[in-house]
Amino acid sequence: MSDFWLYVQLGLKHVLDFAAYDHVLFIVVLCAAYTFSSWRKLLWLVTLFTLGHSVSLFLSNYEIVSVSAVWIEFLIPVTILATAIYNIVKFKSARFQEKRLLLYLVTPFFGLVHGFGFGRYFNQINDEQAFLPLLEFALGIEFAQIVVVLMVLIVGYVFQTFGRFNKRDWILVVSSVVIGMTIPMLIENWPFSN
Repeated sequence: MSDFWLYVQLGLKHVLDFAAYDHVLFIVVLCAAYTFSSWRKLLWLVTLFTLGHSVSLFLSNYEIVSVSAVWIEFLIPVTILATAIYNIVKFKSARFQEKRLLLYLVTPFFGLVHGFGFGRYFNQINDEQAFLPLLEFALGIEFAQIVVVLMVLIVGYVFQTFGRFNKRDWILVVSSVVIGMTIPMLIENWPFSN
């Protein structure tokens, strides 16, 4: 039983680690346009992301697919930046929620990218390639994502209800802050310099 909690905690800590906040930024910007009333749509979106990163975590663990860490470390901030820009550009539309189909289509791919990042970390801590620790680690990641999603929804509710932010301002501010935090990661992990 203690091994179960060990890997669950490792998954939790990997996502919620302030030194490696890239996964948190992605979840924050992914959820920024949603409220408690649209939880079903958000659940679908987060589930698609989960499916994507679970597949690549599995593929990485069993060495079915190997992707260079250099490219993964570059593509993770690209996914964050793309989602934030999408929020800003698409919110100008009056039918923003209905036009999020593109985001639903690319989110599983973004999950694949993030999953290879999770897989690289998991492979460093578990060289046995056992399925159960992989599942436990993935469960920890999911718990962490639920924590982040709930925090974004709560903070968004507080700002929009008591801080008198309208939904447009909330989405624009969150997306802009995330862009500002992501650009240094993108520059730091730029793979084309040599």
